[in-house]
This record gives sequence, structure tokens and C-alpha cells, in this order.
Amino acid sequence: MVALVSTVAYLGLEARSIEVQCQVAPGMPAFHVVGLPDKAVGESRQRVTAALSAMALALPPKRITINLSPADLPKEGSHYDLPIALALLAAMGVADAEQLADFVAVGELALDGRVIPSPGVLLAALHASAMDKGLICPAAQGSEARWASGVPVVAAPNLISLLNHLKGTQVLPTPEPGQAKPPTRGPDLRQVKGQETAKRALEIAAAGSHNLLLIGPPGAGKSLLASCLPGILPPLTPAEALETSMVASVAGTLEDGRISRARPYRAPHHSASMAALTGGGLRVKPGEVSMAHLGVLFLDELPEFQRAVLDSLRQPLETGEVSVARANAHVTYPARVQLVAAMNPCRCGHLGDPALGCSRAPRCAADYQSKVSGPLLDRIDLHIEVDPVSATDLSLPPPTEGSEQAAARVARARAIQTARLEGTALRTNAELDGETLDAHATPDEPARKLLMQAAEAMRLSARGYTRILRVARTIADLAGAEQIGRIHVAEALSYRRQAPRA
Repeated sequence: MVALVSTVAYLGLEARSIEVQCQVAPGMPAFHVVGLPDKAVGESRQRVTAALSAMALALPPKRITINLSPADLPKEGSHYDLPIALALLAAMGVADAEQLADFVAVGELALDGRVIPSPGVLLAALHASAMDKGLICPAAQGSEARWASGVPVVAAPNLISLLNHLKGTQVLPTPEPGQAKPPTRGPDLRQVKGQETAKRALEIAAAGSHNLLLIGPPGAGKSLLASCLPGILPPLTPAEALETSMVASVAGTLEDGRISRARPYRAPHHSASMAALTGGGLRVKPGEVSMAHLGVLFLDELPEFQRAVLDSLRQPLETGEVSVARANAHVTYPARVQLVAAMNPCRCGHLGDPALGCSRAPRCAADYQSKVSGPLLDRIDLHIEVDPVSATDLSLPPPTEGSEQAAARVARARAIQTARLEGTALRTNAELDGETLDAHATPDEPARKLLMQAAEAMRLSARGYTRILRVARTIADLAGAEQIGRIHVAEALSYRRQAPRA
């Protein structure tokens, strides 16, 4: 007899159907798992055997073969434990094979028979919904699975209670969707004294989801400004919250099934590897750029990152997704992030300060800034010089306007963009391209002439030209202007600088 149980394999944010086939046949006692299993899947034999032993069930003295079909697709992860155990129990006649056909099963087994959490349950629930099936998952992740509406969820604490539930001798409680996390309040813009130009640029970046580079000496407030950005960004829409939660589910960081409406904010250390930033590893997982999807990726001390690591961000910043190439598969994760980077003007950080000036200037600054490639700088829309804050500024009372007022203006500008881009897959001005850019970001004649003169004088690339138009469109939205005027283009140009030459 061959028993069948459905489960899933994760490829990025895609869940693919896997059929777990179990055959118990006469022959020398053996237990084999085939179908390109990785080490974790291969070790499921010991976990399943121990879990059944904890239920006082012994494996039959026969040849047991588990096949994970399709056999040419690599299988990774411990979530195959539960479907393998259920398929084996069905082949032994302990569980009803026809009843199990209505479910997708995921979960790891402990040696004492407990069903413990495994990453990706939200994706499995959405896949089960698409297949019009129910989901069997760990009890600790039932609230996460319930975010997929309309899916019957059986959240089992252990294997015995699951079997009793399926037989009708015990009823497992129906899990409730996890509560949304309350928004966390970060630093307020009132804490930033002075830096009016930088705060204006931060507001423009938030309104249009533009990339931002802050350049200034140590202690000027670059990190504080970056940490204020999430406080003026609009909350995630329900659809966006589900998107970001899918990434967190695959990464195994979705706690208690609680989905957050706050935009992600990730700030990796400059020693981060390429796999840590863009994803990968022995078992492919999303990197920081995907964990920050629809949120902010803050890179402090930008030139201190390895150059190859920084250049790996070129594709995600341009396309909004990152592809991890493996020998046997290509995995794609979403990566529509807003990059905020900060750097010192030179290695010592005091370029231009006569009291603390570097003896190697200006060569020191050129060498230091050239660590960041020109193509990467070209993908950053706003380049802001952050001047040091004087003691006089620090002694002044806090400004009257803070994050609440800036967030209100950002929300109005975002609402204009949402109405303008309705019916398209685009969300913000930072994504305008091609026909949509021509349709919505065409400057008037004086603005066009100024842009053409600046493009020639600054030797702008096609990408730089496009990004100035996007920023100008956002500035016009903040001002409530229907068309891009000369003043909007002039301000957008003031935030642009040429890439440093090595």
C-alpha cells in the first residue's frame, strides 16, 4: 500500500506542492527517504521513529520507503517531519489516508512526539487556500496560519492529539489570527536640532520612497535622522503587511503569528557578508534587503562595507527583487526597499574643519569616498551634506514641529500618488518609469529647460535624469502642485551630486 500526504517546498516566497509517498513493503527492515532530501530531511527518519516510539508505536519490520515527489526538486528544512510521519501512519493503517488527502501538513517533530514550529507556515497556509485544502501545522503557529482567510487550520500540539482529532475522539481548538503588533514609536524629529535641509530631504524621501545618502562628520546626527524616518512613513496597508509577514515567516522571525503594520527598519553592521545582505547561505534564507521589504534599509558607515557587498545591492535597488542563484535552483525574494545610507566625508571624518582638518586632504576624501562605486551612488536619489551642529544650536529649545506634522504631509503626498497610480502595480513616485514617468512627471517648459541645462553641466546619466524627475514629482506633490515647475526641478537638482572619482 502507498499512502499519500501533501506538503510544500519553499522557493523564495513561492510554495510548491510536494507529495509525500510512503510504501511499506515486505523485505529486510529499512527506512529510506528519497527525492533529493537535504541533511535535515534525511535526519527526519530518526525524529519520526522516536516520535512514534513515544506513542508506543513501533515501526513494522518491513522495508519503508518515503518518496518526496517531484524527485528532481531539492527538499530543505525540518517541516517535512510531520507529513512523513502522517504518511507512515496512514500506510500502517493508524490514520485515515482519505481524510489526510484534504490537508497540507507542515511541522517539525520532537523526539517525544510534540509538533514544534518551523519557518514558512504562512506561505503553506496561503498555498493550502489556493489548493482548497486545510492545513495541519504546529499549535504555536496556528495564529500565523489563520491569517490566510478561509483555510481550515488544525493546530496540533503533539502527534497523539492530532490523531485523536482526526479520529473524532478529541477536538483541537480552532486558532485565532494573531493580533497586529502596535506600532513602535522611534525617535521624534523634535530631537534633531538644526539640520533643516536634512530634515526637508528626509521628508521628501519619505513622501516618494526615495533613496537617501547623508554625508557629514561624526556626531552631526546622521544616524538619528535615519532612525526618525520610520516615524514619518505611513503604516503598511493590509496587503503590504501580509507581504512583509510572508518574508518574516520564511525567515522564521514572525513571533506568535503577529503581523505588524509598521514598516520594517533594518540596520546591518558594516561587517555583514553578501549572503547576510542579499540572502543565500547553505539553506537559502532572505537577507537584510528582503527583510526590509517595503521598509527602510539603513547602511551606516557606507564605505566600510565590502565593495562587492555594496555592489550586490544594485539589482535589488533597480528591480525591487533579489535573485539568489544556486547550482540546482534560482530563488527570488522581494526587495522593494528605501535605502538610507550614511558616511563620513573622509576616513577621519573632519574634512573641511580647519581645527580638525586632515593633513592628507583632499586625497584622503577622494580615496575614502571612492570605496563606494559610482553606479551605486547613481541609484541614490538624494545626496545631503549634513553639517556639524554647533553648541548654540544644541542649547536652543526643541523645534515646535516634529514627526507628527511631517508624517501628515507625507501621508497627503502618498495619497496623491496612490490615486494617481490606481490600476497599476506601482506604489510611489520612486517606481515611476517609462510611460508612467512620461505621463505623470512631465515638467513644464521652464522646468524642462533648466533640467536639460543641468543634465549637460552635471553630465547626468539616463538613470540620474530619471531620478531627478521622480524627486521633482514628489516635491510637487508635497506642494500640492499638479505639474512639475522650475522650482521643483531646482530643488531636486540641489540634492544631486556627481559621483566621486577614484
